[in-house]
Amino acid sequence: MTARGRGAVPRRVASRKGVMAEAAAPRAEVIAACRALTRFGLAHGTSGNVSVRLDERRFLISPTGVAYDSLRPGDIPLVSLAGRWFGRLPPSSEWRFHRDIYGARPEVGAIVHTHSRQATALACTGRGIPAFHYMVAAAGGADIRCAPYHTFGTQALSDAAVTALKDRSACLLANHGVIAVGRDARAALKLAGEVENLAVQYCAALALGGVRLLDEAEMSRVLEKFRTYGTLEAADPELEFGGARLARAAKASR
Repeated sequence: MTARGRGAVPRRVASRKGVMAEAAAPRAEVIAACRALTRFGLAHGTSGNVSVRLDERRFLISPTGVAYDSLRPGDIPLVSLAGRWFGRLPPSSEWRFHRDIYGARPEVGAIVHTHSRQATALACTGRGIPAFHYMVAAAGGADIRCAPYHTFGTQALSDAAVTALKDRSACLLANHGVIAVGRDARAALKLAGEVENLAVQYCAALALGGVRLLDEAEMSRVLEKFRTYGTLEAADPELEFGGARLARAAKASR
């Protein structure tokens, strides 16, 4: 970090030739994810924000206070981990937790922040999401934590978010919303949607009463299965792989 401090507002740097033309695909990825937030009902108006890592030192992030359907590639500012930004529009007011998550989590390629309805309602009670359903493991652990409340855009909020995300891919922010991270914007967006779905289910279960939680041993088993879920490594000992050629499979099944 620079001598200006971790909580300082990023200094604007005059655009150099080629800066705004750089990384057209990641800029399009940010815009597509922003519009998907609205399409999937995860954001209202200009709430929420999206970023995509450009390299180990820089990321692209949605601008502050701009309607998602009006975004153009040149509107997406570039921010460095040192606290400088480039572009014609200033970055989201939540740039700090994007910067600090990228700094703490080198495997993260994109971050999605939402104010989705049920997850935010749950966060307004100070609750996280416990192991009421095995899909909670989609966020990387046996629960989805809720970070304590701090004013939006502050270093205190960023610090709390990084702590709540330790060994996790998603967290709630008390009286605020949700953060989901992933290898790319599609993965982070998918997880944000999953967190909202879990929040809907958990709120419904709370209304019914008597929520039964899965124990630590079961969540450990689920987490291990999720490690290879959707890959050929997720072999079932009772199911034999017969090859990838469907024509051969059709003959074998006769």
